[in-house]
Parts: sequence; C-alpha cells; structure tokens
Amino acid sequence: QVQLVESGGGLVQAGGSLRLSCTASGRTFSSYSMGWFRQAPGKEREFVAAIRRSGVTYYADSVKGRFTISRDNAKNTMYLQMNSLKPEDTAVYYCASAASVYSANSYVRESVYDYWGQGTQVSVSS
Repeated sequence: QVQLVESGGGLVQAGGSLRLSCTASGRTFSSYSMGWFRQAPGKEREFVAAIRRSGVTYYADSVKGRFTISRDNAKNTMYLQMNSLKPEDTAVYYCASAASVYSANSYVRESVYDYWGQGTQVSVSS
C-alpha cells in the first residue's frame, strides 16, 4: 500500500506562485506514474498534470505554460510548481499514484490511479 501526503497549499494573490509537494511512502516510488488533480467547490475533480516513471509529462490545457510537474525519486516526492496563479485555480489539489503503465491519454482519467492523498487547499485571491 502507498500513502501519499500533499503539502504546500495556501492562500496567494493572483499572479503569485506556490509549490505543492506530494511525498509517498514505500521504496518503489520510482516505479509509479504520478498525477495531480484538483476539485473546486461545486465542481467535479479534474486532471491537472501527470508524470510517468520515465519522466514524460502531461498537462491540462488550462495550466499548460503556468504549471510544472516534476519528481525527485531519491526523495520519494513529486512537485507541482504553480506560477501565474489565477482565481480559477482555487481548489483542493490531490496527488495520486498509478502502478501500471498506460497509454499517454489515459493519465487524465482518475480510474488509472490506485492511491490518493488527502488533498491540500489552494486559494487564489483576485
């Protein structure tokens, strides 16, 4: 079983930056693909970004060019650097891990992920 713990959320003004972290338990972090999702109040959870164990990355169009996903396998940690934040980025951000290998366009789907963190709140004021 994998335990995921997010951190780094908070309140920031529009145009500001935050870096989220997701730390995983266990010794097989490098073998997982990882993803970030978010859920705004009253909305469904949506895909934000993913990074395969190979390091290949994917982004939602709404964050492309502003957010950067990365991972440090030595630290069992994945990051989401969020720049040029907008009020519409306000949400609870969740990290998730996927043990199996999927086609590129599969990582946007929640169903491919096996474990989820508890979420961290990101609030962007206008």
